Amino acid sequence: MNSILAGEASAKFSLLLGDLGVFDCRISQLPTTKLVVDYFRWRNEDTNRNAFNAHCYWSLRKQGKTPKQVDSILSGLSIADKNEILFKQGINYNDIPNWQKRGVGLYWKPYSKQVINQKTGEETTAIRNKIKIDYDLPMKDEYSQFIVL
Repeated sequence: MNSILAGEASAKFSLLLGDLGVFDCRISQLPTTKLVVDYFRWRNEDTNRNAFNAHCYWSLRKQGKTPKQVDSILSGLSIADKNEILFKQGINYNDIPNWQKRGVGLYWKPYSKQVINQKTGEETTAIRNKIKIDYDLPMKDEYSQFIVL
């Protein structure tokens, strides 16, 4: 299943992008709610950190710096220093859309639907699920609470 999911995502993204895109996929068995929250919280915070560093990296690359030069410039810089690099390029990291900083959440959302019971012919309410796409994921403790809902 992992290879199929990663392969399908990579293929579709590559076709839409017109260039190579590669995705990873993993399944984690986490036996407690706390471990699930910890895992997703770490992933959420890691996503934000990676997005911040990527914005810094590519803003310097757009200035004509080589990958080696960019690595040297960014090595050991504080968050404030990196924000200054972005600010000089006219980028306020706080103004970047949340989905670009924290990722996108996809999860099942239950909803009620009026249906006809095929055995009795009576109208009834059924609970169905649809995929919810969330472009504005919360942060920190609010994210932990969001995960367990």
